[in-house]
Amino acid sequence: MSVVASLCYSHTIGTIFKQGTTRLLLLLPVIFLFLFVPLNLTTVHLGGSTAFFVAWLSIFKLILFAFGRPPLSTNPPVALSSFILLAFFSIKILSAKQHPYPQIAKKGHKSHIIFAVKAVIFATYMPIFQRKVIINPKLFLVIYAVYMYIGLEIILASMAVLARAFLGVELEPQFNEPYLCTSLQDFWGRRWNLVVSSILRPTVNDPVSSICSRLIGKNLLAQLVAVIVTFFVSGVMHELMFHCIGRMKPTLELTCFFVLHGVCLALEIVVKKKLNGKWRLPAAVSVVATVSFVVVTSLWLFFPSLMRCEAHIKAQRETLALFEFMKSLCRTLRINKINHCVTLTFSLIINTIIN
Repeated sequence: MSVVASLCYSHTIGTIFKQGTTRLLLLLPVIFLFLFVPLNLTTVHLGGSTAFFVAWLSIFKLILFAFGRPPLSTNPPVALSSFILLAFFSIKILSAKQHPYPQIAKKGHKSHIIFAVKAVIFATYMPIFQRKVIINPKLFLVIYAVYMYIGLEIILASMAVLARAFLGVELEPQFNEPYLCTSLQDFWGRRWNLVVSSILRPTVNDPVSSICSRLIGKNLLAQLVAVIVTFFVSGVMHELMFHCIGRMKPTLELTCFFVLHGVCLALEIVVKKKLNGKWRLPAAVSVVATVSFVVVTSLWLFFPSLMRCEAHIKAQRETLALFEFMKSLCRTLRINKINHCVTLTFSLIINTIIN
């Protein structure tokens, strides 16, 4: 309720005050509130999702809105309902001929066979996790990463269908087959977490690049500084998200992970500029090298923080608690048929997804 009320206030501010410093100052209370909200939610489902959608996406979009930048600032201005949807969710209101990411649109819909294979792999989640004590810890982290990626794709695909059916909007694509990346630029810019990339580019990368260009000249160094600063900001926001999920003191491993990737991506840009397209690694070699680098650095710096949060264990407890609450509610209301339906539905979910 506080988030929706704040977005209504922000929409009103946008209709009264012109873009610029005044609008930003009037939006600062909303920005601080959005940072504070997820810190008061102690569950994985609410705390983690609110940290991402409210404390990250909404705040960055409101900063863009303060200076008259899309997606919230449009001409003509969007209606209040669309403003709230655009601020809170990673969506774009599209015409029939538009697509948020043309490179994905050209491929058409994903192959049903590939999606079915991913679903089959994800169905092995529980048997694998029941045997995790006999699996090498490093191998287990790799398996965990695969399940996390496939699980997110399945959830987002389901949400996209619901959003298209009931809201008439398209969810922005989150992934574009990241296991086929041929470079770090390809991985971070065009394949992994595209929603975050699309919001970090105008809020961090472009302004930093512009400022550096004025200070040191419009050259390669300005671009490299912007890349590293962008990854640093991403690391800080991930620290906030993981803190909201695990309620643990930040270890800065996540920040180090993203800064490392930012520095390596900057070096990759320099090498590509020097070579000027004259020589390239074979596609198969570049894919193996890039994926291996991402996996090794993730096992080193990213996934240890995630495992310490025990997000999967907490999510299991919360799901079971919700299941028991729904059963208790149905018994109280003496709705036997609904009780039976709810029991079957939650049992199916828990048995196929939750460890």
